[in-house]
Amino acid sequence: MKVLNLRCAHDHRFEGWFGSDEDFESQLGRGLVTCPACGDAAIDKLPSAPRLNVSGLKQEEAAAAPGERVAALQAAMLNAVQQMMANTEDVGARFPEEARRIHYGEVEARGIRGQASREDAQALREEGIEIVSLPLPAAAKGTVQ
Repeated sequence: MKVLNLRCAHDHRFEGWFGSDEDFESQLGRGLVTCPACGDAAIDKLPSAPRLNVSGLKQEEAAAAPGERVAALQAAMLNAVQQMMANTEDVGARFPEEARRIHYGEVEARGIRGQASREDAQALREEGIEIVSLPLPAAAKGTVQ
């Protein structure tokens, strides 16, 4: 089993486990490797150092604590996303226009979410409209479990 350090075009970093380098290249070529954070299929392999097991027990004990912290962080992130999904309206691609309408008082203020290009997001920020860019995979559009 080969553990590879990967990165998407949005600079999200994650691990991928493959049978071999050839398996990775094959799956990447078929579009089967995507970023778990945003669903992007533009993936790069990052350089990584080989892992050496010198004394297995000490390393296993040390590895348990970071794993627990990662699990707690993932649970907190999932909870935050669930709260955001439950308390906002999905306006989709109309997000920039709807954010402006709310900001300028044309419609009643409410929590919204949707999609905006990098250019649109930057323009909103320059207008003084506070937004948070939170890349979510397409699977998160429905119920987040």
